[in-house]
Amino acid sequence: MDQFNYRAEFEDFTERHYIKKFRKKYKNQWIATEKAIIAVCERIDNMLLYDRADLIFESGIYKLVKLDFSVVGTHMSPKESGNRCILFINEDTRMVRILLVYSKDDISPPNETQKWKSVIKNEYNDIAKIFNL
Repeated sequence: MDQFNYRAEFEDFTERHYIKKFRKKYKNQWIATEKAIIAVCERIDNMLLYDRADLIFESGIYKLVKLDFSVVGTHMSPKESGNRCILFINEDTRMVRILLVYSKDDISPPNETQKWKSVIKNEYNDIAKIFNL
């Protein structure tokens, strides 16, 4: 395990389509939550090592990961909150792109996985090709 942190950034798509809702709903709590998500992503290798994040796909130097999170101050566990991030990791550049940030209310049943995969296919074609989505 490398001792250097990863760089992490929210993608424009998730800013426009999903984070906007979190900002409106949680106001100042969201600012702290964004910082917490970035901090977790900067140490994503540790999160994967200790099962705090779920590896979905791996292809060479690339990983697609699902990360549960809770909004700061809500006193919920990340799992029970129903809030998720889909991350694209490039091990070579040590970069984490936060592709989607959503609650289960945004991407609802019956098949959450199929719905976020569809968004990845439509909005991130380059990433979809890497993992044959």
